[in-house]
Amino acid sequence: MSAANLINLELFIPALLIDVLAQKNFDLIAYWNVILACFIATLLVGALAWLVSRRLNLPIRLFVPSMMFNNSGNMGLPLAVFAFGEDALAMAVILFLVSNLLHSTLGLRIVGGRIAWWRVLTTPINIAMIIGLSISFNHWQLPQAIHLPIHMLGQIAVPLMLIALGVRMVDVDLSLWKVGVLGAIVRPIIGVASALVIMLFLPLEEGQKAQFLLFSTLPPAVLNYMFAEKYAQHPAEVASIVVIGNALSIITLLIMLLYLGSTGSLLN
Repeated sequence: MSAANLINLELFIPALLIDVLAQKNFDLIAYWNVILACFIATLLVGALAWLVSRRLNLPIRLFVPSMMFNNSGNMGLPLAVFAFGEDALAMAVILFLVSNLLHSTLGLRIVGGRIAWWRVLTTPINIAMIIGLSISFNHWQLPQAIHLPIHMLGQIAVPLMLIALGVRMVDVDLSLWKVGVLGAIVRPIIGVASALVIMLFLPLEEGQKAQFLLFSTLPPAVLNYMFAEKYAQHPAEVASIVVIGNALSIITLLIMLLYLGSTGSLLN
């Protein structure tokens, strides 16, 4: 899946971002509360994960980033649409953008000890974010001959994300199951706890609260493993956290979906 994942990261996902951000009804300023909530939640989860890692004598570079940055891309985007409908895609993209931006800056600082700012700014996802936000802020309308191909390319991203996630499920390393199960349990607990605290202080709408709770339940991002492997920071253990966390998220996400369904928040 390496070639397919690379094409998705460098072409289809950027096309999806431009497509969503360039829509007429998309207003980034209207999502200021969601942006702030995601930013604070990521930092709060990181602080709680740091306390857990110190308590259990786990390396910070192994455990903390894996808890801070969740699978808001290849699981978060399709799950939001499945649970709340197409209208939820805009907020899901916002959550993904904020999480991805923090991951490519603060996350790299934690794992690698340094940040190559030029590389961060020139990644296709961030370039697409800049293009999409420029179109949105200036209220430009793309010609149909340009917008339609971008829209068609963007529609490939979510299904391909689901295929890649399914393929990743076969790579569970049972020899490191303890740290994997620990991460699978800790991540949704501190994620939901952080979200509940934030919702007490930030003015989120009811629909936004439901989607934010679902976002907070998501398992660790696959990108955590890629960074750990690149900087040689316990890649095998991080892979176990990522894969087992995503596998067991079937249970934790089901519990959250059942709860949201009981409140009438899900798409009928």
